[in-house]
Amino acid sequence: MFFRKYINNRYFYTGLAFVILMVFFDQENIVEQLNLSRRLSDLEEQKAFYREEIKNNTEAIYVLEHDTLRMEKYAREKYYMKKDGEDVFVLVPEE
Repeated sequence: MFFRKYINNRYFYTGLAFVILMVFFDQENIVEQLNLSRRLSDLEEQKAFYREEIKNNTEAIYVLEHDTLRMEKYAREKYYMKKDGEDVFVLVPEE
């Protein structure tokens, strides 16, 4: 009985229609906000990953530019370079 007075009020229905409009049918509705929030968190994770990769690659470039022994080791492992008279064996792991 107490709630019947408020439910039969026209302002209640106007407010309810406004809330439903804002929650479901507005351009910035709740579902869209949740999707955007999820996408933002994914992009922030990617940003952190790429920043770490940039840091690692920058360190590797610095080491390769200034340390000739590591540069030679890297060239031998990555590009199969060898000195004259050496044989290179490439081992491929079985699946």
